Amino acid sequence: MSVTFRPATIDDLSALHPVIERAYRGDTARQGWTHEADLLDDTRTDRAELEAIVSDPEQVLLMAEEDGVPIGSVNVVRRSAEVAYLGLLCIEPLRQAGGLGRQLIAAAEEYARSTFGCTTMEMTVLEQRTELIEYYLRRGYQRTGERRDFPVPLDPPYFMAVLAKSLV
Repeated sequence: MSVTFRPATIDDLSALHPVIERAYRGDTARQGWTHEADLLDDTRTDRAELEAIVSDPEQVLLMAEEDGVPIGSVNVVRRSAEVAYLGLLCIEPLRQAGGLGRQLIAAAEEYARSTFGCTTMEMTVLEQRTELIEYYLRRGYQRTGERRDFPVPLDPPYFMAVLAKSLV
């Protein structure tokens, strides 16, 4: 079985959206190691948000699939002529720790470099997810020292650590 990577389309979203939710939230997410299920219990995204991503020429939702079945994804957004943003990285929970995340990150970085012409990839990670931050540091990302508010107001508030990597 071989894994392929390609931009997702509107037609892919009904199969891809549940993969994203399983990877980030709920009991199935706990089967993997990159989940947020112990920190957040809402949905990670919705169909309208995914449709907006795949319809926007300034971003792409790259999909990993095996035998036509989605098993992961990553969102790449052109933020400026130089900077792209990596987000929504996920792998089916039972497929995590097998190198697919590393492959999706590499595909996202190549897309940002070759399609968007960007020289830097940026991402944000919940500060509480220290093991995930360490994973990205091993992939060549560095802490920028910047922290951003979590997009949803919570009490107590969560913050996002900003990481970046040169693509040149």
